[in-house]
Amino acid sequence: MNKYRLIRKLGEGTFSEVLKAQSVKSGKYVAIKCMKNHFDSIEQVKKLREIQALERLSPHAHIIKLLEVLYDGPTGRLALVFELMEMNMYEAIKGRPHYLPENRVKYYIYQLMKAIDHMHRNGIFHRDIKPENILLLDDTVKLADFGSCRGIYSKPPLTEYISTRWYRAPECLLTDGYYGYKMDIWGVGCVFFEVLSLFPLFPGDNELDQIHKIHNILGTPEQELLDRFQKHATHMEFDFPTKKYVGISRLISHVSKECQELILWMITYNPDDRPSASQIIKHPYFKDLKEIDDNRRSGQVKGVGIDNLSQYSRRNRDNASDGGDSQNSKSFKGSKKNFVKKPHQVNIFPPIKNIKGDKKKGKKKNHHENYQKLKHNSSNHSITGKKIIPTVKKINKFKIRDKLG
Repeated sequence: MNKYRLIRKLGEGTFSEVLKAQSVKSGKYVAIKCMKNHFDSIEQVKKLREIQALERLSPHAHIIKLLEVLYDGPTGRLALVFELMEMNMYEAIKGRPHYLPENRVKYYIYQLMKAIDHMHRNGIFHRDIKPENILLLDDTVKLADFGSCRGIYSKPPLTEYISTRWYRAPECLLTDGYYGYKMDIWGVGCVFFEVLSLFPLFPGDNELDQIHKIHNILGTPEQELLDRFQKHATHMEFDFPTKKYVGISRLISHVSKECQELILWMITYNPDDRPSASQIIKHPYFKDLKEIDDNRRSGQVKGVGIDNLSQYSRRNRDNASDGGDSQNSKSFKGSKKNFVKKPHQVNIFPPIKNIKGDKKKGKKKNHHENYQKLKHNSSNHSITGKKIIPTVKKINKFKIRDKLG
Protein backbone atom coordinates (compact mmCIF):
# COMPACT_ATOMS: atom_id res chain seq x y z
CA MET A 1 0.00 0.00 0.00
CA ASN A 2 3.05 2.25 0.29
CA LYS A 3 2.94 2.64 -3.48
CA TYR A 4 -0.13 4.88 -3.01
CA ARG A 5 -0.53 8.09 -1.04
CA LEU A 6 -3.95 8.17 0.62
CA ILE A 7 -5.69 11.52 0.19
CA ARG A 8 -9.14 11.21 1.69
CA LYS A 9 -12.06 8.91 2.21
CA LEU A 10 -14.65 9.22 -0.55
CA GLY A 11 -17.26 7.15 1.21
CA GLU A 12 -18.22 4.00 3.02
CA GLY A 13 -20.68 1.18 2.47
CA THR A 14 -21.67 -1.96 4.34
CA PHE A 15 -18.93 -4.12 2.83
CA SER A 16 -16.23 -1.62 1.86
CA GLU A 17 -14.84 1.87 2.14
CA VAL A 18 -13.56 3.89 -0.82
CA LEU A 19 -10.47 6.06 -0.66
CA LYS A 20 -9.04 8.57 -3.08
CA ALA A 21 -5.31 7.96 -3.51
CA GLN A 22 -2.39 8.95 -5.69
CA SER A 23 0.24 6.65 -7.16
CA VAL A 24 3.64 7.59 -5.74
CA LYS A 25 5.33 6.46 -8.96
CA SER A 26 3.09 7.92 -11.68
CA GLY A 27 1.20 10.64 -9.81
CA LYS A 28 -2.05 9.24 -11.19
CA TYR A 29 -5.15 9.48 -9.00
CA VAL A 30 -7.12 6.30 -8.30
CA ALA A 31 -10.04 5.05 -6.22
CA ILE A 32 -9.18 2.26 -3.79
CA LYS A 33 -12.02 0.06 -2.58
CA CYS A 34 -10.98 -1.49 0.74
CA MET A 35 -13.03 -4.54 1.61
CA LYS A 36 -14.14 -4.89 5.22
CA ASN A 37 -14.28 -8.68 5.09
CA HIS A 38 -11.09 -10.62 5.68
CA PHE A 39 -10.00 -13.26 3.19
CA ASP A 40 -8.25 -16.48 4.21
CA SER A 41 -6.43 -17.19 0.95
CA ILE A 42 -5.66 -16.02 -2.57
CA GLU A 43 -8.08 -18.67 -3.84
CA GLN A 44 -10.88 -17.08 -1.85
CA VAL A 45 -10.00 -13.67 -3.31
CA LYS A 46 -10.06 -15.08 -6.84
CA LYS A 47 -13.60 -16.35 -6.24
CA LEU A 48 -14.86 -12.89 -5.30
CA ARG A 49 -17.78 -12.17 -7.59
CA GLU A 50 -16.69 -8.63 -8.44
CA ILE A 51 -13.21 -9.73 -9.51
CA GLN A 52 -14.54 -12.59 -11.63
CA ALA A 53 -17.04 -10.31 -13.37
CA LEU A 54 -14.50 -7.60 -14.17
CA GLU A 55 -12.09 -10.20 -15.53
CA ARG A 56 -14.73 -11.44 -17.92
CA LEU A 57 -16.05 -8.01 -18.91
CA SER A 58 -12.85 -5.95 -19.20
CA PRO A 59 -11.67 -4.09 -21.09
CA HIS A 60 -14.75 -2.16 -22.17
CA ALA A 61 -15.15 1.56 -22.77
CA HIS A 62 -18.18 1.80 -20.48
CA ILE A 63 -17.26 -0.54 -17.63
CA ILE A 64 -15.08 0.64 -14.75
CA LYS A 65 -11.47 -0.45 -15.06
CA LEU A 66 -9.87 -2.53 -12.30
CA LEU A 67 -6.21 -1.50 -12.24
CA GLU A 68 -4.80 -3.66 -9.49
CA VAL A 69 -5.66 -6.10 -6.73
CA LEU A 70 -3.87 -5.66 -3.40
CA TYR A 71 -4.00 -8.63 -1.03
CA ASP A 72 -2.12 -8.99 2.23
CA GLY A 73 -1.99 -12.66 3.23
CA PRO A 74 -0.97 -12.25 6.89
CA THR A 75 -3.84 -9.88 7.70
CA GLY A 76 -6.37 -11.11 5.13
CA ARG A 77 -7.01 -7.54 3.97
CA LEU A 78 -8.07 -6.90 0.37
CA ALA A 79 -8.20 -3.70 -1.68
CA LEU A 80 -9.27 -3.17 -5.29
CA VAL A 81 -7.67 -0.28 -7.17
CA PHE A 82 -9.92 1.34 -9.79
CA GLU A 83 -9.59 4.25 -12.18
CA LEU A 84 -10.91 7.42 -10.57
CA MET A 85 -14.07 8.92 -12.05
CA GLU A 86 -15.37 12.45 -11.54
CA MET A 87 -18.79 11.75 -10.01
CA ASN A 88 -21.73 9.37 -10.09
CA MET A 89 -25.01 9.98 -11.89
CA TYR A 90 -26.84 10.94 -8.72
CA GLU A 91 -24.24 13.58 -7.89
CA ALA A 92 -24.61 14.93 -11.43
CA ILE A 93 -28.31 15.67 -10.95
CA LYS A 94 -28.73 16.44 -7.25
CA GLY A 95 -29.70 20.02 -6.50
CA ARG A 96 -30.10 21.03 -10.13
CA PRO A 97 -32.66 23.84 -10.59
CA HIS A 98 -33.27 22.94 -14.26
CA TYR A 99 -33.45 19.85 -16.41
CA LEU A 100 -30.46 18.42 -18.20
CA PRO A 101 -30.78 18.74 -22.00
CA GLU A 102 -32.46 15.61 -23.35
CA ASN A 103 -29.67 15.02 -25.87
CA ARG A 104 -27.12 14.79 -23.08
CA VAL A 105 -29.23 12.33 -21.09
CA LYS A 106 -29.74 10.35 -24.28
CA TYR A 107 -25.96 10.11 -24.73
CA TYR A 108 -25.49 8.97 -21.12
CA ILE A 109 -28.15 6.25 -21.37
CA TYR A 110 -26.83 5.06 -24.74
CA GLN A 111 -23.39 4.49 -23.20
CA LEU A 112 -24.96 2.75 -20.20
CA MET A 113 -26.93 0.45 -22.50
CA LYS A 114 -23.74 -0.49 -24.33
CA ALA A 115 -22.28 -1.59 -20.99
CA ILE A 116 -25.45 -3.55 -20.13
CA ASP A 117 -25.48 -5.19 -23.58
CA HIS A 118 -21.83 -6.23 -23.24
CA MET A 119 -22.48 -7.59 -19.77
CA HIS A 120 -25.57 -9.60 -20.78
CA ARG A 121 -23.81 -10.99 -23.88
CA ASN A 122 -21.13 -12.29 -21.55
CA GLY A 123 -23.62 -14.09 -19.34
CA ILE A 124 -23.72 -11.67 -16.41
CA PHE A 125 -26.42 -9.39 -15.04
CA HIS A 126 -25.72 -6.58 -12.60
CA ARG A 127 -28.69 -6.73 -10.16
CA ASP A 128 -28.06 -3.28 -8.67
CA ILE A 129 -28.55 -0.67 -11.37
CA LYS A 130 -28.99 2.76 -9.75
CA PRO A 131 -27.62 6.30 -10.23
CA GLU A 132 -24.85 5.79 -7.65
CA ASN A 133 -23.38 2.87 -9.63
CA ILE A 134 -23.22 4.82 -12.89
CA LEU A 135 -20.05 6.91 -12.98
CA LEU A 136 -19.11 9.95 -15.07
CA LEU A 137 -15.82 11.42 -16.26
CA ASP A 138 -16.40 14.39 -18.55
CA ASP A 139 -19.00 12.94 -20.94
CA THR A 140 -18.01 9.29 -20.55
CA VAL A 141 -20.28 6.92 -18.62
CA LYS A 142 -19.01 3.77 -16.92
CA LEU A 143 -20.93 1.12 -14.99
CA ALA A 144 -19.44 0.16 -11.61
CA ASP A 145 -19.95 -1.98 -8.50
CA PHE A 146 -20.31 -5.58 -9.69
CA GLY A 147 -20.39 -7.03 -6.20
CA SER A 148 -24.03 -8.12 -6.57
CA CYS A 149 -23.85 -9.52 -10.10
CA ARG A 150 -24.91 -13.06 -11.02
CA GLY A 151 -24.81 -15.36 -13.99
CA ILE A 152 -27.72 -15.12 -16.41
CA TYR A 153 -28.04 -18.92 -16.38
CA SER A 154 -28.08 -19.22 -12.58
CA LYS A 155 -31.01 -21.32 -11.43
CA PRO A 156 -33.66 -19.66 -9.27
CA PRO A 157 -34.38 -18.95 -6.57
CA LEU A 158 -31.71 -16.26 -6.37
CA THR A 159 -31.07 -13.89 -3.48
CA GLU A 160 -34.42 -12.33 -2.67
CA TYR A 161 -33.44 -8.88 -1.41
CA ILE A 162 -30.78 -7.49 -3.67
CA SER A 163 -31.17 -4.38 -5.84
CA THR A 164 -31.94 -1.05 -4.21
CA ARG A 165 -35.70 -0.85 -3.64
CA TRP A 166 -36.49 2.19 -5.81
CA TYR A 167 -35.02 0.46 -8.88
CA ARG A 168 -36.21 -3.06 -8.09
CA ALA A 169 -38.32 -4.75 -10.76
CA PRO A 170 -41.81 -6.18 -9.91
CA GLU A 171 -40.63 -9.78 -10.28
CA CYS A 172 -37.97 -9.10 -7.62
CA LEU A 173 -40.47 -7.47 -5.28
CA LEU A 174 -43.22 -10.05 -5.66
CA THR A 175 -41.40 -13.40 -5.87
CA ASP A 176 -38.99 -15.29 -3.65
CA GLY A 177 -35.99 -14.88 -5.93
CA TYR A 178 -37.55 -15.84 -9.28
CA TYR A 179 -36.17 -13.14 -11.52
CA GLY A 180 -33.65 -12.79 -14.34
CA TYR A 181 -31.46 -10.41 -16.33
CA LYS A 182 -34.41 -8.27 -17.48
CA MET A 183 -34.40 -6.70 -14.01
CA ASP A 184 -31.39 -4.66 -15.24
CA ILE A 185 -33.53 -3.19 -18.03
CA TRP A 186 -36.16 -2.10 -15.50
CA GLY A 187 -33.44 -0.47 -13.41
CA VAL A 188 -32.09 1.48 -16.38
CA GLY A 189 -35.62 2.62 -17.24
CA CYS A 190 -36.03 4.02 -13.72
CA VAL A 191 -32.63 5.75 -13.92
CA PHE A 192 -33.47 7.13 -17.37
CA PHE A 193 -36.64 8.72 -15.99
CA GLU A 194 -34.87 10.07 -12.90
CA VAL A 195 -32.06 11.78 -14.80
CA LEU A 196 -34.63 13.45 -17.06
CA SER A 197 -37.06 14.44 -14.31
CA LEU A 198 -34.58 15.02 -11.45
CA PHE A 199 -36.71 12.94 -9.08
CA PRO A 200 -37.16 9.16 -8.67
CA LEU A 201 -40.04 7.43 -10.42
CA PHE A 202 -40.92 4.88 -7.72
CA PRO A 203 -39.59 6.09 -4.32
CA GLY A 204 -41.24 3.42 -2.17
CA ASP A 205 -40.94 3.52 1.62
CA ASN A 206 -41.11 -0.28 1.86
CA GLU A 207 -41.76 -3.21 -0.46
CA LEU A 208 -45.54 -2.96 -0.36
CA ASP A 209 -45.45 0.80 -0.87
CA GLN A 210 -43.01 0.21 -3.75
CA ILE A 211 -45.53 -2.05 -5.49
CA HIS A 212 -48.35 0.46 -4.94
CA LYS A 213 -46.24 3.26 -6.45
CA ILE A 214 -45.60 1.10 -9.51
CA HIS A 215 -49.32 0.32 -9.82
CA ASN A 216 -50.17 4.02 -9.51
CA ILE A 217 -48.20 4.67 -12.71
CA LEU A 218 -48.51 1.45 -14.72
CA GLY A 219 -51.84 0.22 -13.38
CA THR A 220 -52.52 -3.13 -11.75
CA PRO A 221 -51.30 -5.92 -14.06
CA GLU A 222 -53.47 -8.68 -15.46
CA GLN A 223 -54.47 -11.39 -13.00
CA GLU A 224 -52.69 -13.99 -15.13
CA LEU A 225 -49.32 -12.30 -14.53
CA LEU A 226 -50.01 -11.88 -10.81
CA ASP A 227 -50.93 -15.57 -10.58
CA ARG A 228 -47.64 -16.43 -12.25
CA PHE A 229 -45.70 -14.39 -9.70
CA GLN A 230 -47.74 -15.72 -6.79
CA LYS A 231 -46.60 -19.27 -7.53
CA HIS A 232 -43.17 -18.23 -6.30
CA ALA A 233 -44.21 -15.87 -3.51
CA THR A 234 -44.61 -16.44 0.20
CA HIS A 235 -43.80 -13.04 1.73
CA MET A 236 -46.59 -10.85 0.34
CA GLU A 237 -50.37 -10.93 -0.06
CA PHE A 238 -51.54 -10.31 -3.62
CA ASP A 239 -54.75 -8.47 -2.76
CA PHE A 240 -53.87 -5.30 -4.66
CA PRO A 241 -56.57 -2.69 -5.32
CA THR A 242 -57.32 -2.12 -9.00
CA LYS A 243 -55.44 0.87 -10.42
CA LYS A 244 -55.71 2.25 -13.94
CA TYR A 245 -52.74 2.99 -16.15
CA VAL A 246 -51.60 6.63 -15.90
CA GLY A 247 -48.19 6.63 -17.58
CA ILE A 248 -45.33 9.08 -17.30
CA SER A 249 -46.13 11.74 -19.89
CA ARG A 250 -47.44 14.23 -17.32
CA LEU A 251 -44.28 13.79 -15.22
CA ILE A 252 -41.80 14.42 -18.04
CA SER A 253 -43.85 16.50 -20.45
CA HIS A 254 -40.69 18.33 -21.56
CA VAL A 255 -39.30 15.10 -23.05
CA SER A 256 -39.96 13.82 -26.57
CA LYS A 257 -42.74 11.26 -27.06
CA GLU A 258 -40.26 8.79 -28.53
CA CYS A 259 -38.20 8.98 -25.34
CA GLN A 260 -41.28 8.54 -23.13
CA GLU A 261 -42.34 5.47 -25.10
CA LEU A 262 -38.88 3.92 -24.82
CA ILE A 263 -38.84 4.36 -21.03
CA LEU A 264 -42.29 2.78 -20.78
CA TRP A 265 -41.06 -0.18 -22.82
CA MET A 266 -38.14 -0.60 -20.43
CA ILE A 267 -40.42 -0.58 -17.38
CA THR A 268 -42.97 -3.00 -18.78
CA TYR A 269 -44.44 -4.96 -15.85
CA ASN A 270 -44.00 -8.37 -17.48
CA PRO A 271 -40.24 -9.04 -17.83
CA ASP A 272 -40.87 -11.20 -20.91
CA ASP A 273 -42.19 -8.13 -22.72
CA ARG A 274 -39.27 -5.86 -21.84
CA PRO A 275 -36.69 -5.25 -24.58
CA SER A 276 -33.17 -6.61 -24.47
CA ALA A 277 -30.22 -4.23 -24.22
CA SER A 278 -29.44 -4.95 -27.87
CA GLN A 279 -32.97 -3.99 -28.92
CA ILE A 280 -32.74 -0.73 -27.00
CA ILE A 281 -29.43 0.23 -28.63
CA LYS A 282 -31.02 -0.38 -32.06
CA HIS A 283 -34.14 1.62 -31.15
CA PRO A 284 -34.85 4.56 -33.51
CA TYR A 285 -34.40 6.94 -30.57
CA PHE A 286 -30.67 6.15 -30.55
CA LYS A 287 -30.28 6.05 -34.35
CA ASP A 288 -27.97 9.09 -34.55
CA LEU A 289 -25.66 7.83 -31.80
CA LYS A 290 -25.53 4.32 -33.25
CA GLU A 291 -24.65 5.85 -36.62
CA ILE A 292 -21.73 7.68 -35.01
CA ASP A 293 -20.59 4.40 -33.45
CA ASP A 294 -20.84 2.58 -36.77
CA ASN A 295 -18.87 5.35 -38.50
CA ARG A 296 -16.14 5.12 -35.88
CA ARG A 297 -15.83 1.37 -36.30
CA SER A 298 -15.61 1.67 -40.08
CA GLY A 299 -13.31 4.69 -39.92
CA GLN A 300 -15.72 6.70 -42.02
CA VAL A 301 -17.75 9.80 -41.33
CA LYS A 302 -21.13 9.69 -43.01
CA GLY A 303 -24.42 11.30 -42.13
CA VAL A 304 -24.13 12.31 -38.49
CA GLY A 305 -20.45 13.14 -38.02
CA ILE A 306 -18.36 12.44 -34.97
CA ASP A 307 -18.04 16.18 -34.36
CA ASN A 308 -21.77 16.26 -33.75
CA LEU A 309 -21.16 14.66 -30.35
CA SER A 310 -20.69 18.22 -29.11
CA GLN A 311 -24.46 18.57 -29.03
CA TYR A 312 -24.57 15.87 -26.32
CA SER A 313 -21.71 17.30 -24.28
CA ARG A 314 -21.90 19.18 -21.01
CA ARG A 315 -18.97 21.27 -22.21
CA ASN A 316 -21.14 23.18 -24.65
CA ARG A 317 -23.40 26.13 -23.82
CA ASP A 318 -25.55 23.83 -21.65
CA ASN A 319 -22.65 23.26 -19.28
CA ALA A 320 -23.57 21.48 -16.05
CA SER A 321 -22.58 24.54 -14.04
CA ASP A 322 -25.14 26.78 -15.69
CA GLY A 323 -28.90 26.68 -15.63
CA GLY A 324 -29.17 23.86 -18.16
CA ASP A 325 -32.35 23.95 -20.18
CA SER A 326 -33.86 27.09 -18.70
CA GLN A 327 -36.96 26.88 -20.87
CA ASN A 328 -38.04 23.88 -18.85
CA SER A 329 -37.50 25.38 -15.40
CA LYS A 330 -41.14 26.32 -14.89
CA SER A 331 -42.32 22.88 -15.97
CA PHE A 332 -39.83 21.21 -13.63
CA LYS A 333 -40.88 23.24 -10.61
CA GLY A 334 -44.52 22.35 -11.20
CA SER A 335 -44.00 18.62 -11.62
CA LYS A 336 -41.58 18.45 -8.70
CA LYS A 337 -44.02 20.25 -6.39
CA ASN A 338 -46.85 17.92 -7.31
CA PHE A 339 -44.93 14.66 -7.26
CA VAL A 340 -42.03 14.73 -4.81
CA LYS A 341 -43.01 14.22 -1.20
CA LYS A 342 -39.46 14.27 0.14
CA PRO A 343 -36.08 15.26 -1.27
CA HIS A 344 -33.73 12.83 -2.95
CA GLN A 345 -31.18 11.69 -0.40
CA VAL A 346 -27.49 11.11 -0.81
CA ASN A 347 -25.03 8.57 -2.13
CA ILE A 348 -24.83 5.14 -0.49
CA PHE A 349 -21.17 6.02 0.16
CA PRO A 350 -21.66 9.23 2.20
CA PRO A 351 -18.68 11.50 2.95
CA ILE A 352 -17.33 10.87 6.43
CA LYS A 353 -14.81 12.23 8.87
CA ASN A 354 -11.41 13.45 7.79
CA ILE A 355 -8.64 11.19 6.52
CA LYS A 356 -5.53 13.20 5.67
CA GLY A 357 -7.04 16.58 5.14
CA ASP A 358 -10.66 15.81 4.33
CA LYS A 359 -12.62 18.68 5.86
CA LYS A 360 -16.05 17.09 5.51
CA LYS A 361 -17.43 15.93 8.82
CA GLY A 362 -20.31 13.82 9.90
CA LYS A 363 -22.45 11.39 7.94
CA LYS A 364 -25.32 12.29 5.70
CA LYS A 365 -28.46 10.23 5.45
CA ASN A 366 -28.38 7.22 3.20
CA HIS A 367 -29.70 7.78 -0.31
CA HIS A 368 -31.79 4.59 -0.17
CA GLU A 369 -32.51 1.82 2.29
CA ASN A 370 -29.56 0.49 4.25
CA TYR A 371 -27.94 -2.80 3.36
CA GLN A 372 -27.43 -4.20 6.84
CA LYS A 373 -29.71 -7.19 6.15
CA LEU A 374 -27.66 -8.34 3.18
CA LYS A 375 -25.16 -11.05 3.95
CA HIS A 376 -21.94 -10.83 1.94
CA ASN A 377 -20.39 -14.13 0.93
CA SER A 378 -16.73 -13.57 0.22
CA SER A 379 -16.23 -17.11 -1.06
CA ASN A 380 -18.63 -16.93 -3.97
CA HIS A 381 -18.34 -19.59 -6.61
CA SER A 382 -17.96 -18.72 -10.28
CA ILE A 383 -20.76 -16.35 -11.17
CA THR A 384 -21.87 -18.32 -14.18
CA GLY A 385 -20.92 -21.84 -13.19
CA LYS A 386 -18.31 -21.79 -15.96
CA LYS A 387 -14.54 -21.63 -15.67
CA ILE A 388 -13.30 -18.07 -15.35
CA ILE A 389 -9.64 -17.00 -15.53
CA PRO A 390 -8.62 -15.29 -12.29
CA THR A 391 -8.37 -11.52 -12.54
CA VAL A 392 -4.84 -11.34 -11.15
CA LYS A 393 -2.68 -14.31 -12.01
CA LYS A 394 0.13 -12.96 -9.84
CA ILE A 395 -2.10 -11.68 -7.12
CA ASN A 396 0.40 -12.60 -4.39
CA LYS A 397 2.82 -9.95 -5.64
CA PHE A 398 0.47 -7.18 -4.50
CA LYS A 399 0.91 -6.51 -0.81
CA ILE A 400 -0.75 -4.04 1.51
CA ARG A 401 2.07 -2.85 3.74
CA ASP A 402 0.31 0.04 5.44
CA LYS A 403 -2.87 0.04 7.44
CA LEU A 404 -5.95 0.66 5.33
CA GLY A 405 -7.85 2.44 8.10
